[in-house]
Order: sequence, then C-alpha cells, then structure tokens
Amino acid sequence: MNFEGYFYLGKIAKLHGYKGEVSLFLDVTNPSDYNRLERIFVDVDGVLIPFFIDQLKPKNKGFMAVKFQDVNDENAAKKLLKKSIYLPDNELSELDETSFYDHEISGFKVYDHVKGFIGIADTVIDLVSNPLMRIEFENKEILIPIFEGLISKVDRNNKELHIQAPDGLIDLYIS
Repeated sequence: MNFEGYFYLGKIAKLHGYKGEVSLFLDVTNPSDYNRLERIFVDVDGVLIPFFIDQLKPKNKGFMAVKFQDVNDENAAKKLLKKSIYLPDNELSELDETSFYDHEISGFKVYDHVKGFIGIADTVIDLVSNPLMRIEFENKEILIPIFEGLISKVDRNNKELHIQAPDGLIDLYIS
C-alpha cells in the first residue's frame, strides 16, 4: 500500500513478553536513528493508526522491544503482529548533500563520475553485510554496494544521484 507523505519503517515482528510488548523490525540502514520514537503509525486494514510508545528498548539486528500505550496484554498485542509500520516524511532529519534515506531515492536518475547516466534508482536492498542500491538500466539490473564515499551528490530538486562507483563495477553490467 502506498501512503502519501509517510515512509515504510518496518513491521511488528513478534510478541515480546506477555504484557502487551512487541518487537519491531526496522527495515532501515541505521536502526539507531529511531531510538527516540514517541509514536509510529500502524497499517490496520489500509488505514494508518497512530500508536504512542510508553517504552522503547533497542535490541540487535534492527529489532526494538516496544510497549505501546493501551496495549496491555498478549491478545491485544497479537492483533498487531505482521502489521507494517510507518512514520511521516516530515519527521525525518534533513540530510547533507551526500546522504539519503533509503526510501527517498526511488526514481532518481543515477550518474556515475566516469560512465555518466547509468539508470534509475529502484530501491535499496538492506543486507546486513552491505546494503545495495538497485538500479534499472535498459531492462537490466545494476547492483551497487553502498559504502562511505560512494555518493558524491544527492540532488533532491532534480531527483539525481551522483556516484563514484569502484573502477570496473559498472562495466560488469553495461558494456
């Protein structure tokens, strides 16, 4: 489902204890950026419902234990399992010109400093070992590992990403 003005944060993954706590899985590059959440929006049958957070405990590998207000037992918490969670776009911190949020680059034109235009950014595949940017070019998929120094400029006004891919990487996909 596409919720205009909101970005996908992750899912309510499982129960955490028996007093209504749940574990969130944050499908983002840096889960620690969200350690101070006060509320999230849960997709309940196609409608975003705000849930206010009483307690939040960061765990490992993108998980957080959460206690929501007014969710006080296991039965109430079970109704939230596997639901997608969102945050409003306007709550994101403004980034510098070499950083981006994973969800925002979909549809951006991607330019390499050597090869020029190499396609349209589709998504970020968030692998634990190394996230990948997926780019579409003439019905081909290009996968670029995201690392420090890859992005030379994020031009949000023109929806462009300028990158410095490792030598020879683009040649593996485009000849």
